[in-house]
Amino acid sequence: MNHFLSSEIANYEKEKALFHVIPAPMEMSVSYGSGTAEGPRALLEASDQLEIWDGRSIPCDEGICTFPPVEAGDAPGFIAAIKNRAAESLALNGIPVLIGGEHSVTLGAAQAVFEKYGKNVGLIHIDAHADLRHNYEGNPYSHASVIRKVHELTGWPTVQIGIRAYCEEEHDYQIEQEIRCITGAEAARKDLQHLDLPAGFPEKIYLSFDADGLDSSIMPATGTPVPGGLGWYQTMNIIESVASRRSIIGFDFVELAPEPHLRFCDFTAAQAVYNIMGMIQRARRRTD
Repeated sequence: MNHFLSSEIANYEKEKALFHVIPAPMEMSVSYGSGTAEGPRALLEASDQLEIWDGRSIPCDEGICTFPPVEAGDAPGFIAAIKNRAAESLALNGIPVLIGGEHSVTLGAAQAVFEKYGKNVGLIHIDAHADLRHNYEGNPYSHASVIRKVHELTGWPTVQIGIRAYCEEEHDYQIEQEIRCITGAEAARKDLQHLDLPAGFPEKIYLSFDADGLDSSIMPATGTPVPGGLGWYQTMNIIESVASRRSIIGFDFVELAPEPHLRFCDFTAAQAVYNIMGMIQRARRRTD
């Protein structure tokens, strides 16, 4: 498997890199289209086509280390292995960049972040789905339950963006737990470009970005594409509005299910990951 930007840069030593890319090809609970196990490979291969200057800065100047892919036999083992990789990154004062794989992988990263930072983290979640079911088809590790599991574990204040396919149980949980939800329809009506965070929202942010949060015209290569999603520049502006005012201490990009005739989706995913690295880089430099 390629390392991130392998055509342009060497794979940094993990001790010297700010960004630690963790490929997590987990695919155990997909409920419609399949293929997320190939997502990390496709994203890393597509990263070879990126320009190292993102139009504003050169994010790879901060150092990017791609870890070996996570391998495990079952869902609990996979999540535990992801947690260990993310914890290793955090111990090195790095930023774990998890690439999936199904959305369930986020739980492992969240466990590691919670162990280091406790409740002093806010979760920004971009997705077509709320992922707040108690379980789905009897599976507590389902991708449809991952944000609920993260919230129950951490209690992190949470903002969900782009949601447009969710059930009554999830809606009730949002209300009960005071989870702010900006639906896809609301984002379109307001032409949302800037995220106003709730008062007292934590300084440290974990960002979880499901590919299907983007409109399906931009990102059809995902297991459960839903129309009415976020636009490209809209999404980038929303994330940058967070990165410029808070500190993103880890993020993931999940649910890419590559299709041979839709190569642009792989590149879109790689560009999204690199753009977010750039946002983090520029925010850190402003702080310094």
